[in-house]
Amino acid sequence: MEGNTEKQRRCLRLRVDGTWERVDLMVFYSAADTADGNGLLFFGEQGIAAAFWKAVGVSSGVVRSPPHQQQKKGVQNHIEDAVRRLKPVNPVSLSVSSRTDSGVHALSNSAHLDLQRSNDKPPFTDDVLLEALNFHLLSEEIRVTRAQRVPADFHARYRAQSRTYVYRIALGTPHHSQLPLTDHSLCWGLQNTELNVKAMNEAASLLVGTHDFSSFRAVNSDMPFKSPVKTLDLAHIAPGNAFVQAHFHRDIQFWELIFKSKSFLYKQVRRLTGALVAVGQGRLSVAQLRELLEARDTRAYPQGTVAPARGLFLTRVDYNQADLQFPEEGEERGLSPSVNPED
Repeated sequence: MEGNTEKQRRCLRLRVDGTWERVDLMVFYSAADTADGNGLLFFGEQGIAAAFWKAVGVSSGVVRSPPHQQQKKGVQNHIEDAVRRLKPVNPVSLSVSSRTDSGVHALSNSAHLDLQRSNDKPPFTDDVLLEALNFHLLSEEIRVTRAQRVPADFHARYRAQSRTYVYRIALGTPHHSQLPLTDHSLCWGLQNTELNVKAMNEAASLLVGTHDFSSFRAVNSDMPFKSPVKTLDLAHIAPGNAFVQAHFHRDIQFWELIFKSKSFLYKQVRRLTGALVAVGQGRLSVAQLRELLEARDTRAYPQGTVAPARGLFLTRVDYNQADLQFPEEGEERGLSPSVNPED
């Protein structure tokens, strides 16, 4: 046992001194991810790298297409293909910080991967890696905007301190099809010309803090294993913008519902949004939303109220800067991140 432990430590040193590198990727992509599926299909893997990216108009977040859909490549497939073009000697697998439902967009996300070069080649510098990946992504609407070595114990999912989601709604269109082309698949179009935003923010304030959010979770296979108790740091409704300013001359109002937490339950943000919009429309009162929260029962959630996926954006994934800091030579870091399976 001691021999195995020592061997593991030697391997870790090799990773830190250059044989292996962790990298932090910031990716920008502006076209729709055409992969079908249920959001991120690749999470919880162990590796040596991290990634941050930004996106506009991505239909499925960052998705690796499942084997039976490989003709429709997801964003993850394209990034992994670009890394393989660099000819690493290790298998390439991107591990992402945040899962998103199909149809949800990612304006910012993060991931990590392992990148091992042959022994006769020096490790990539951040700038060289950034340029090389973008060269191999020229034919795709994907751009890496930052590359950074991070410690060997960094994990994009478990080291995340908070995640921020924004849900965009548009008021004043007789039908969703009449939304501006630049916003058609990027917001929820409501026929209402007005919402009671004051009541919505009053209801949103009831959601802030640590609560049992069972009434706002959807049923999935993880449900029996994850606690419904979450701490919501922020829930707020604020004026928004059209993606193209010229559309402001039309009688369309944009609003943003902003939510921040360390982690969320399955479809929690979409269900919170739907309930708050119902308050704004007068279909639910603030008191009824409080009762819904206190019911702690997914069956209590009103049918037909869940907001559609197309208006939801993951906008930020935040980390402690110390967790991203690559150690100076001789510094020691832990062998593994502290893992909370609830995140």
